[in-house]
Amino acid sequence: MSSTSLPLAGKVGVVFGVANKRSIAWAIAQAWHQAGAKLIFSYQGERLKDNVEELAGTFGAETAAYPCDVSSDAQVAEFFANVAKHTDTIDLLLHSVAFAPKEALTGRFVDTTREAFAVAHDISAYSLVGLTRAALPFMKNGGSVVAMSYYGAEKVVPHYNVMGVAKAALEASVRYLAADLGRQKIRVNAISAGPMNTLAARGIAGFTEMLKHYEAHSPLGRNVEMSELGATGVFLASDGAAAITGQVMYVDSGYCIMGM
Repeated sequence: MSSTSLPLAGKVGVVFGVANKRSIAWAIAQAWHQAGAKLIFSYQGERLKDNVEELAGTFGAETAAYPCDVSSDAQVAEFFANVAKHTDTIDLLLHSVAFAPKEALTGRFVDTTREAFAVAHDISAYSLVGLTRAALPFMKNGGSVVAMSYYGAEKVVPHYNVMGVAKAALEASVRYLAADLGRQKIRVNAISAGPMNTLAARGIAGFTEMLKHYEAHSPLGRNVEMSELGATGVFLASDGAAAITGQVMYVDSGYCIMGM
């Protein structure tokens, strides 16, 4: 490829949220890599270490991966200290991190416990704030932060429950961060993806029916493909989106426009 066909050539990015090859974070990371970016990965705990290191290694032996539990300020600080061994500049940050206890994703939202509510918001929403703040010293030349959301932030989706409320907090955080950081040429946006068959999604009751519903009712008559999320991630990270910040971009085959 020529340099003109690599919109992210010379960019350095950090990626949070890869669990396996079916992760949305991995699809976007692949697209960023193919667009010329050099990436550093995080992984959450020893259980995911081998998976993430193996995937990162497909980009070259020099591609690093370090542990980071986003609920721990100490681990976030340690992760960025490790990043500093490789680069003093970050241009891109991908936040594809969300979690709620499984019992909070079944039954009624009204039965959400205080603990489940706090955990879902800490990991799914506050972590965007904490990670962006930790990345600021590296983003001297501006940059692009991309977070992952879902339509359940805006409308009620059965069984999405507290995760929908946490995603609403995430989307509000995107707007407030965009307002804070725009003068530093740092853009913050979210992609609201249609339902994807990821490890996290399979924890939601009725997920298979959700996939069928989107296929039947979206204007395009199909579900979204991972490569399409990757392409949108490249666009939001590139100079082509230089005037776009604080936005939630729907990549859901048009499902969000439908009333019935």
